[in-house]
Amino acid sequence: MRIAVTGQAGQVVTSLVERGAAAGHEVIAIGRPQLDLADTASVMRALEAAAPDAIVSAAAYTAVDKAESESDLAHAVNGAGAGAVAQAARALNVPLIHISTDYVFDGTLDRPYTESDPTGPTGVYGASKLAGEQAVLAAHGDNSAIVRVAWVYSPFGANFVKTMLRLAGDRDEVSVVADQVGNPTSALEIADGILRISTNLVSDGNPALRGIFHMTAQGEASWADFAEAIFAASAARGGPSASVRRIGTADYPTPATRPANSRLDCGLIAQVHGIVLPNWRKSLETVIARL
Repeated sequence: MRIAVTGQAGQVVTSLVERGAAAGHEVIAIGRPQLDLADTASVMRALEAAAPDAIVSAAAYTAVDKAESESDLAHAVNGAGAGAVAQAARALNVPLIHISTDYVFDGTLDRPYTESDPTGPTGVYGASKLAGEQAVLAAHGDNSAIVRVAWVYSPFGANFVKTMLRLAGDRDEVSVVADQVGNPTSALEIADGILRISTNLVSDGNPALRGIFHMTAQGEASWADFAEAIFAASAARGGPSASVRRIGTADYPTPATRPANSRLDCGLIAQVHGIVLPNWRKSLETVIARL
């Protein structure tokens, strides 16, 4: 299968290229300047030239705090840009897998969010990603799967795991927020799930395979729990480690409000696509070993 994925350097894109090759798929990563989500005309040109069997919409504006002061750019990329990718997929008559986020929710529920729960982003980033979901559904909803992921880490790019290991190299104690909870999820496992969805959509026109899905690792953690697990796994391999000082969100103010609850219920994607990602602690060991 030939899969075009928007973006070049992101964690999910890099993971897709690696896992796709291992699974015998041709994954073509297309980013700027050939494909620029802020330049919608470039999107159709680049994707048409790739001649894919399926498209993965992974490129996005992801600077959560910076988005608060760059609302127009965030919406241009995550909203209109996502819509342009969906329009191209429709024109090319191929299925689309669009990557979205837990930030479309306000994080106030006391249980994991299901796909049918009301959205309510609290910041510009979440609002722009929700606009992207809506644009995808409007343009190509009958042949798209929108996949919400959360707390993504990997051996690639910038992420929480690599930040913690870097900080542990400089200090004995790291302060980490303990009152936000979610599902830490390896981009490598996300890539495996996306490849499975792509295969399903290309081979089967069943409408049930389309729509909105949640896909995160099994198990939950606070950021502080996650940090402690990172340091334990690193120390076991002779790598950098530090103690964790648990703090509250109020002790670490940021321009954008983070959801207190980012947990996503992944029962639907297990039922419909047969996808159950491993427990995050197991996946973390794999990533730490590579780092």
